[in-house]
Amino acid sequence: MAAEGGGKETNEIKTQFTTREGVYKLLTHSEYSRPNRVPFNSQGSNPVKVSFVNVNDQSGNGDRICFNVGRELYFYIYKGVRKAADLSKPIDKRIYKGTQPTCHDFNPLTATAESVSLLVGFSAGQVQLIDPIKKETSKLFNEERLIDKSRVTCVRWVPGSESLFLVAHSSGSMYLYNVENTCGTTAPHYQLLKQGDNYAVHTCKSKSARNPLLRWTVGEGALNEFAFSPDGKFLACASQDGFLRVFGFDAAELHGTMKSYFGGLLCVCWSPDGRYIVAGGEDDLVTVWSFLDCRVIARGHGHKSWVSVVAFDHCTTSVEDGEQPAEFSGSDEDFHEQIHFEAGRERANSSHSRLSKRNSTESRPVSVTYRFGSVGQDTQLCLWDLTEDILFPHLPLSRTRTHTNVMSATSPTAAGQTVTTVSITSAANSSGPNAKDNVSNSSAGGNPANSLPDSLPRSNSLPQAANPAGGSTPNSHTGSSCSSSSSSKGNSIIDSAFMATKFATLSLHDSRKERHEKDHKRNHSMGHISSKSSDKLNQLSSSRTAKGEAAKTLGTTLCPRMEEVPLLEPLVCKKIAHERLTVLIFLEDCLVTACQEGFICTWARPGKVGLLSQNNPANSPSGTVV
Repeated sequence: MAAEGGGKETNEIKTQFTTREGVYKLLTHSEYSRPNRVPFNSQGSNPVKVSFVNVNDQSGNGDRICFNVGRELYFYIYKGVRKAADLSKPIDKRIYKGTQPTCHDFNPLTATAESVSLLVGFSAGQVQLIDPIKKETSKLFNEERLIDKSRVTCVRWVPGSESLFLVAHSSGSMYLYNVENTCGTTAPHYQLLKQGDNYAVHTCKSKSARNPLLRWTVGEGALNEFAFSPDGKFLACASQDGFLRVFGFDAAELHGTMKSYFGGLLCVCWSPDGRYIVAGGEDDLVTVWSFLDCRVIARGHGHKSWVSVVAFDHCTTSVEDGEQPAEFSGSDEDFHEQIHFEAGRERANSSHSRLSKRNSTESRPVSVTYRFGSVGQDTQLCLWDLTEDILFPHLPLSRTRTHTNVMSATSPTAAGQTVTTVSITSAANSSGPNAKDNVSNSSAGGNPANSLPDSLPRSNSLPQAANPAGGSTPNSHTGSSCSSSSSSKGNSIIDSAFMATKFATLSLHDSRKERHEKDHKRNHSMGHISSKSSDKLNQLSSSRTAKGEAAKTLGTTLCPRMEEVPLLEPLVCKKIAHERLTVLIFLEDCLVTACQEGFICTWARPGKVGLLSQNNPANSPSGTVV
C-alpha cells in the first residue's frame, strides 16, 4: 500500500508510524477484505463496519471477525498478528438483496466455539439475529418495518444481558428489544413513560409481551451512534443535531449534555474507567467531555474532514506513581464493579486491572494518561494523549514533573514494555512551569455567563458513587444529574417504569454545509461523499433552526469557545488509506482500521509483529517511518 516515488509526501499512504512506545507496523498479509481483494466501489454505499468476538475455544485462536462490504457480510477466523489471513475460507458469507447491512454486534456472553449471536442492522430498518457458525438465521425484527422505516445506524447488546438489545435509527429513535419477543403484526401503540429536555421514552402498549419494549426519541435528526458506559449504567448518544446526551440507562434520566462546535456528532466512546467521553463529528474536531463535571475539558484538532470513529486504547492508558490528585480516590470494590460489565466485551483489560489495583483508598498515589484514537473521512488516523495537565488544570503538577512535564509509567503495558508518557500541550500551553497556568486560564477564564465549576469538590468518587450526589454543572442546560443507582441487569430496565418521549423529529443532516462552507473548502472536506440525495432534502428545513441553536449555546459550558478550553494536538496524524476511514478498534496486540474500499487492516503494536514477518522478511511493511 505504500506509495512509490514521485508522489507528494502528503499523499503517501503510511504503512508504519512511531509513537513513544515504538513502531506500529501494518501487516499487509493480515489484511481482510472480500475474497477477490478487489477495492469496493463505495459511492453511495453504507460504511464498512467491523465487529469482533472471542469464542474461547481451546486452540488459542478464538478471535472471530465480522465485516460488511456493500450488500455482503463476511465472518472469518481472525488471526491478527499471528498468521496471514486466508480469505478463501470464510466461515459464513451472506449477500442481501434490496437492503444493505449497516452495523452489527456480537453478544460476548453467549459466544462459544459452536455458536455466536450476531445482530445485524439494515438500511431499510430491519434487524436480523443470525448465528454465522451454525449458519442459521434465527429471527428478523421489524420485518414489516412497522416499528421504524429508517436506516439502522447503531445496534448493541445491552451489557450483561443475553437477550436485550438496543437499536438506533436515522429517524432519531432508539428501540429496546428482547430476542424472546415477537414484533407483532400491527404498528405498536405507545404510552409515555418519561419526558425531559428534548427527549422522551415510551413503553409499548400491548396485552402480551411484544417488541419493542421501549422507544426513545432523542434530539432532532438522526441518532448516529450510542455507547454504553463500561459499567453498563449510562448511555451516551451522539446525534445529528450536534448534541451529546448522556442518560442513566435504567431510569432514563438525563445526566448531562454537550454541543458540538458546529454540525452533527457522528461518533462517541467512553474512557475505560467511565470518567471521560470523547465525541467526533462534522466540526472536524474530537471533543473530550468530563462525565463527573458535565463539561468540555479539551478539544483536539488534527483532522481535515469529518471524524467518523473515536476509540480509547485500553492497553496504552498508563498509570504512574506520583502525587495523588483528589479526583482519583475511590475504592477497589467500586472500580471492580464498574469494569465488571466491560470484561466480556473488551479483550484488552490489563490496563483496567492496573487502574483498579492502584485506584484504592490506600496511600499509594496514582496519575493516569489516557490514549485515544480517531479516524476520519480525510483518510487520516490520529492518536491523542489526554494528560494530567489537561485533566486537572487547577491542581499543581507533582514536583518531579513541574519543570520537565514528563511522566514515566512504571507498570508494563499489555504490549509488554514499560511506557514513558510525555505530556502533550497545545500551542497555547507551552511546556514548562507555565503550562499548567495556561491550561487553567484557558479553561476557567472564558465563561462569564456560565463560570466553569471547580472540579475538586464534586469529583472525589467514581461515577456510580457520585450519581445521587449529582454530577451535573450549575449550568441549567446540562440537565439533571442521574438519580438512578438501580441494578445494571438488563431486566431492571423493563421493571423500573420511570421513563419518557418527545415530539416529531427533524432531520438536521448536512446543515453544517451552509454555515461553514468556507472552512470545509479550505480543508478540502470530503464530507459530501457520504451524503445521499434523500438526506439533502432535509437540509433546507433545518439550517435556520440549527443556526439559532448554535448561537445560543456557543460560549456556554454546553459549547465553550475555542479559546476557552485546551486544544490538543495529535501525537500521530497519518494518511493510511485511499478512501475514507470507517473503523478503528484497539485490540491487545494490534489496532484495526478499515476504509470504505472494504480493506480491514491490522497494525501490530510495537514488539508484537509476531511470527508472520519474523519468519518471512518479505512480508514486512516497506513504508516510511515518520
